[in-house]
Amino acid sequence: MSFGKMKEFINIVSTRRVKDAEGFGHDEDTVLAGVRAYFEERHGNEKWANRAAFSTATALFRFRQIPGLTVDTSMFIIHGGTRWRITSAEDVKGRGMYVEVLVDKVEASVR
Repeated sequence: MSFGKMKEFINIVSTRRVKDAEGFGHDEDTVLAGVRAYFEERHGNEKWANRAAFSTATALFRFRQIPGLTVDTSMFIIHGGTRWRITSAEDVKGRGMYVEVLVDKVEASVR
């Protein structure tokens, strides 16, 4: 994976519940890192067919390992105004250079 393919800018965020002065709670995002990443949406090739058997992921991001940060499923990715929930994160080929993250699009529910 070269920087030439990593054309998308993403923010990796962590969400926590915060109470305001009146005691009402709301979610607050903390940006943990802003990086360049490779982005691929789900489509009908063989790799995605193999992933579909065990995952609800609709896209993947691949980016360089961030020193001091372990990406896990409690985090979110914000890309182009869209929020993505991380469903799995793994080290590509176990070399400690790149992280591949499978994500699911978070859509607001209308009630």
